[in-house]
Formats: sequence, C-alpha cells, structure tokens
Amino acid sequence: MGQAGPALAFVVRTVVVAASLWVATVLVSGIELGNGATSTRVLTLLAVALVFGVVNAIVKPVVALVGCPLYILTLGLFALVVNALMFMLTGWLSGVLNLPFAVDGFWSAFWGALVVGIVSFFLHLVIPDRYDGR
Repeated sequence: MGQAGPALAFVVRTVVVAASLWVATVLVSGIELGNGATSTRVLTLLAVALVFGVVNAIVKPVVALVGCPLYILTLGLFALVVNALMFMLTGWLSGVLNLPFAVDGFWSAFWGALVVGIVSFFLHLVIPDRYDGR
C-alpha cells in the first residue's frame, strides 16, 4: 500500500499526541484535565494536541536556534529543559484559550513532556508508517 494523504497523517499524529497527553495527565501529578463527559475530555485533549503541535512547530525551532550554544555545552540535555518549557507554554496557552488543561510548574511540565515523548514514540512504532506519513 502507498502512503496516506497529508490529511490522514495529520489526524493520526494529532490523535497520537492527544493519547500521549492523556497518559501524562494520568501519570504526572500537576497536569490536570478538566472534569466532564468523556466526549468533552477527548475534544479537550485533541484541542490541546493541536496547541502542542503549533507550539512545537513555531516556537520550539526559534528557542532551539537561540539556545544552540546550550545544546552543545550540555551535549543535548538542554533539550529536556526546552521540551518542559514548550509543555508549560502549551498549558498556559490552553488556559488562555479556555481549555480545561493545566500544567502546574516546571517539574510537572518536565515529567509531562518526557511522558508525552516516550508514549508518542511507542505509539508511532505501533502505527504503520503509511498512516502517519513518515
């Protein structure tokens, strides 16, 4: 079979990030997803996944470019700090957009970003490449 279209790949990636965010809300204290019906929570996770994608597509490359010397100095470990800051920014933007998703502090963001990265990695291993456009 051939590759999926860009729209399907976008949807698959968004769902993977939403599922990863849900796992982070379950495992990491300080990351809260508002109460409500299951459908409301799923829609919130999908919306936050979109915010997370925009933050990682627009803000993260700028921060990485500016912080390049720190990446080199720390042999790449600074990436963990940048990921935590992007996760905190996602939580803040979610609040601005009235989405019931909150990240309480740096360490919650640090562990949350780590969980999202690991879960996303494993989900992408399971999903055939033709569906997520890789």
